[in-house]
Amino acid sequence: MTRLSSLQRLLAAAVVIGVMLLAVGCPQHRSIAEINRDPGRFIDKEVAVSGTVTESFGALGTGIYQIDDGTGRLWVFSDQYGVPSKGSHVGVAGRISPTATFAGRSFATVLRESKRRR
Repeated sequence: MTRLSSLQRLLAAAVVIGVMLLAVGCPQHRSIAEINRDPGRFIDKEVAVSGTVTESFGALGTGIYQIDDGTGRLWVFSDQYGVPSKGSHVGVAGRISPTATFAGRSFATVLRESKRRR
């Protein structure tokens, strides 16, 4: 059996710490059904969801769109990334807000987008 050198142990420890820091910084992926079932549990917490855009309304880079992941639908408010077109598949992360009103229409649970991937 060979013994690890000090440099190898230090390198292994750095890799483990790096992986742990990345895991802590990533929002947890949740189903929309889970969020809709108990939105209060997720208020002001960073979550990630993915699905197909079923509705979208926007102008000048700001708007709101609805995604469906097969378990339910959720409205997403975007003020940084624009609004994806209907039928697009997106992954989005952000914080859950209990209510929002947009263009005079009230929506129950909204994800305020902070990151997006296509």
